[in-house]
Amino acid sequence: MTIELIVFISAILFGVLLYWRESNGNGLYRFVNKIVNYKELQMKENDRTGFVFQQKFLLRIVYVAFLFLMVSLVLQFFTPFKPFGSYNGVSTFASSVVGTVIGTYLANFVLKSGKIVDEKSDTLTDMVSETIEKSKEFLDDITTKDDNVDENVIESDDAPEVKDAPKEEKKSARERLKDKGFLK
Repeated sequence: MTIELIVFISAILFGVLLYWRESNGNGLYRFVNKIVNYKELQMKENDRTGFVFQQKFLLRIVYVAFLFLMVSLVLQFFTPFKPFGSYNGVSTFASSVVGTVIGTYLANFVLKSGKIVDEKSDTLTDMVSETIEKSKEFLDDITTKDDNVDENVIESDDAPEVKDAPKEEKKSARERLKDKGFLK
């Protein structure tokens, strides 16, 4: 179980690296596309699609599984390691495929959120600075007192000046119930 967890975490990191590398350039995918497809079906020059970059889930998992299958076959036949010789090898293969696909989606999330933060950074800084200025004005209004302003006067932009009349002392609920004779 420990080796599978290590392989899974390594596969996630490999998926992040693979996605980031393909987001910067898709030369290998273009090369394969030119070999496999004829002129009319080849991808356009401005198309940035790669094996995992901007691919649908099904194609992404097929490409990743094919990559790990090729690596496993090379290990099986050309080295003393036998990845398909036991259940542990098959389980490690599955963990590596699933971890790599999860890593590609994690990298996609990180790259998209980084782009959004870069796009919105100017408006965010303006919004934060406006909020700071408004809070400074609010604190100044609270902390400073005018000597010529009466405490009973309420000032508002919409309402005219109104003075609050001193409130009468009201009886408590207990005293009102006593007055009506409900309590002793």
